[in-house]
Amino acid sequence: MALPPKFKGHRLAFYEAAAAPELPQHTVEVFLDYVCPFSAKLFNTVYNTLTPALRADPVLSRKVQFVFRHQVQPWHPSSTLAHEAGLAVQRLAPSQFWAFSAALFGAQKEFFDVSVVGETRNETYKRLAQLAASSTGGSVDADEVYKLLAIPGRAADDGSLNVGNAVTNDLKVVVKMARLVGVHVSPTVIFDGVVANDISSSWTVEQWLDWLKKNVA
Repeated sequence: MALPPKFKGHRLAFYEAAAAPELPQHTVEVFLDYVCPFSAKLFNTVYNTLTPALRADPVLSRKVQFVFRHQVQPWHPSSTLAHEAGLAVQRLAPSQFWAFSAALFGAQKEFFDVSVVGETRNETYKRLAQLAASSTGGSVDADEVYKLLAIPGRAADDGSLNVGNAVTNDLKVVVKMARLVGVHVSPTVIFDGVVANDISSSWTVEQWLDWLKKNVA
């Protein structure tokens, strides 16, 4: 599936653009939910251990790329809010999207059901905005993130009450992407357009590298 330019920060490459100007031949799409423990497990392996290994590999680094796909799970009410925060960071500082995602997965328990039930939606947004600012080295401002997320406390001029926020339309697009390919479970991995059911969230970096070497021509 193509990656719209406005979501360019969702792409994770492992080489310097000047050294390999053409896009990699193979794409691994990871469908993840920010408040899913299994998604966190897969993300942490990919981002913290597999990424350095791929960057050090002169062959694989030029042939494969990863794309983050938002897999919003509605039975976790805060899932929508967390993914909206990711989209807000993507809009403000695309290069910081993966760093913020790492921080959000690291703090995901702070946004589980029990952790958010006693606060308003906008209060949760404020905490997400603070996390965005603290995890991106000053690249994004908490107030700017919150402006994109906050729900106004009044009706729109036409009287409508389901007004959404500044990233609602982006959220609709990424949700539609997952629905179009029939993804339900988080995490789900798609390799070159086909679901790779053999990939598990419990995989080690060695298992990832072995699989990629076998499947990347």
